[in-house]
Amino acid sequence: MKVEYYKEYSQCLERDMAFKVYGDGGRPFLVFPTQDGRFYDYENQGMVDVIAPWIEKGEVQLFCVDSMDQEGWSPSNLDNEHRCYIIEQYYYYIVNEVVPRIFEINANGGDYADGIYTTGCSLGASHALNFMLRNPEIFTGCIALSGYYDSDLFFGDYHNDILYRNSPVEYINGMSYDHPYAEKYRHCKIILCCGQGAWEEEMIRSASRMRELFDAKDIPAWIDFWGYDVNHDWNWWRIQLPYFLAHILRD
Repeated sequence: MKVEYYKEYSQCLERDMAFKVYGDGGRPFLVFPTQDGRFYDYENQGMVDVIAPWIEKGEVQLFCVDSMDQEGWSPSNLDNEHRCYIIEQYYYYIVNEVVPRIFEINANGGDYADGIYTTGCSLGASHALNFMLRNPEIFTGCIALSGYYDSDLFFGDYHNDILYRNSPVEYINGMSYDHPYAEKYRHCKIILCCGQGAWEEEMIRSASRMRELFDAKDIPAWIDFWGYDVNHDWNWWRIQLPYFLAHILRD
């Protein structure tokens, strides 16, 4: 398997940001790490290994990025305005800096008819869905495992326009049925999954709310709740990822 490491300066974030690429072609997947995670966590936790056959056959190429959660979403001693600023700058970093690099590096020139897919676990799943929904011209599918899709879990009662733009529960609720993005979503492959075991209570609630909102707007999405023994942890995400990836690649 071809593996490449990159460390490049981000104008949006005013610092060096690293990412790692697995494979040399195929459908590009942008991978967000878990909360406060790093670009290498996906590999270290065995997630690359469980889908290695698809990567080695040139069907899938992973782009694993760093997070900025420690200054944005995670509880910290930083003020909320700064946290929100970092959250939005991270969005611009991904869309304006990482995405063009994906198009350059991907052996297919970023010319996949289905576009770039996003994926991640836990807070990485929250990012995966949010980025796909905010820009369906670029991101046309996602596999979101055990995510939470609103800002209240991280900011409590604090709210502003930036948090609204990064809270799928809120902006899908506020989106009109005939919004142009709603029509685009109807042609995307949206997969949300969580277990019903330990540490999944909030994720069940959030995924259930997303199902209600998608159903109300006739947006087809696969919202899958696994068993009561399925916990919020890597051992289950290593099972879920290849299961859902196989469905995407088969379609």
